[in-house]
Amino acid sequence: MAHEGQRLQVGSMPAPRILALANQKGGVGKTTTAINLGTALAAIGENVLIIDLDPQGNASTGLGIDKVKRIYSTYDVLTTVRSLSEVRQQTAVPRLSIAPASLDLLGIELELGVKSDRTQRLKNAISLFATEVLGEKTISYVLIDCPPSLNLLTINALAAANAVLVPLQCEFFALEGLSQLLNTIEQVRISLNPQLYIHGVILTMFDPRNSLSSQVMSDVRSFLGEKVYDTVIPRNVRVSEAPSYGKPVLLYDLKCAGSQAYIKLASELIQRERRLYAA
Repeated sequence: MAHEGQRLQVGSMPAPRILALANQKGGVGKTTTAINLGTALAAIGENVLIIDLDPQGNASTGLGIDKVKRIYSTYDVLTTVRSLSEVRQQTAVPRLSIAPASLDLLGIELELGVKSDRTQRLKNAISLFATEVLGEKTISYVLIDCPPSLNLLTINALAAANAVLVPLQCEFFALEGLSQLLNTIEQVRISLNPQLYIHGVILTMFDPRNSLSSQVMSDVRSFLGEKVYDTVIPRNVRVSEAPSYGKPVLLYDLKCAGSQAYIKLASELIQRERRLYAA
């Protein structure tokens, strides 16, 4: 495990590792996963930056960044007014920072629509950020929380990312729209980012008392095979309550089932990378 002040090296893949959390369907636990996976990675020693690209800014709120404190946001990064290092803020979680979002992102399509580099703005910003001197703490993971739509913001995230994490809820319409997302990822891989791949699918909101949840989990695993993480995130009231206190669930209630699942997910993510990329 990487220690504070070190770069994480996974085979030939240098830090930071850039993972986009994407699903055009809302309410699948995408932002919740970004917040709590980031917190869990930080808890086991990684230095993590979350980039909030959702105009709703729920990841920012869920990590305790009040709207009045978002003087600059990822909108300023994409419009090249400010750098990521200027925009990012430290959270209450050691080793976890966030570049917050604002409602200004709603107008980014009009702002960047005719720019030749409109799909590369975030990639360029992260590249600059990675080359800047950040003191003794080097970011090992960048998690990008995408909006629940396949728009220019999501395309920027996919163009910048090494891989995609797809949160998928264990509910009736779980697979609805998934093929469209997979097609979009493939199109971005072909046209903008040849190294992009699907890191894995994370099953969320699993309720063992509901036979439908188990059926959906079985169907998804049959359809996507090893792409699906072994770790399943349960439906848990403590996970739902935590954002209203501006805290990740690991700070709100470390011992609850949701917290333990995200810690296990963080460990599985790192182990998966070691298996895939170890020299």
